[in-house]
Amino acid sequence: MKWAGGKRWLVPHLEPLWTPYKALRFVEPFCGGLAVALGLNPERALLNDINPHLINFYKWTKEGLIISIPMENDKALYYRHRDRFNELIKDGRSDSKEAAELLYYLNRTCYNGLYRVNSAGYYNVPFGRYKNINYIRDFTVYSRVFNRWDFSCLDFEKVELLEDDFVYADPPYDVEFTKYAKDDFKWDDQVRLAEWLSKHTGPVVLSNQATDRIVKLYTELGFRIQLLKAPRRISCTGDRTPAMEVLATRNL
Repeated sequence: MKWAGGKRWLVPHLEPLWTPYKALRFVEPFCGGLAVALGLNPERALLNDINPHLINFYKWTKEGLIISIPMENDKALYYRHRDRFNELIKDGRSDSKEAAELLYYLNRTCYNGLYRVNSAGYYNVPFGRYKNINYIRDFTVYSRVFNRWDFSCLDFEKVELLEDDFVYADPPYDVEFTKYAKDDFKWDDQVRLAEWLSKHTGPVVLSNQATDRIVKLYTELGFRIQLLKAPRRISCTGDRTPAMEVLATRNL
């Protein structure tokens, strides 16, 4: 899946932090596109995201998803599939196999791989500008890996942690645009997350954009801070200037 803020680039920085604890369960409260989980490949994992459609896709993938809907880089087909996806949401069928298939197609075909919804919770990303798209139909190769992992769709505070879980949290960036789900992730949520992570007794790693208030928040809660240059892959202005990222660690 293409996902805003994907952390594939961060895996080499996370691997030496994770390796001494790889016998523990790996927990991501904001699993997104699974770049980190697939990169670290833990034996046990609890992967959570507030986006129910994303988690529905992973649950069907775990069952051995094979996509049967038409998939082409075609504008008319894109908008028909987008309408159908929103119809399933409206009808309470967003947990269906068809919804999982449609989400994959929309994600691969839409503008910049964004996931964005309107105030009613309906997907509204426009058609993309790709010349060629490599669609995958058979996801059964992932089912063996996913069978070792559990998936949930909860607010992060409702994720039930074991005392020694290794937690990696990558929340929406502390920036103006945070509408990756129906509800915004606001500053109060950033503070709530930081305080929740600070109470965990096991290893904790947090990544976020290195705004002054994020650095101050985690420093005051006793986290060790490291600053990294992150590639900027999605930008409405086309700006690809590297952004500074904070890597905050605790109990390592």
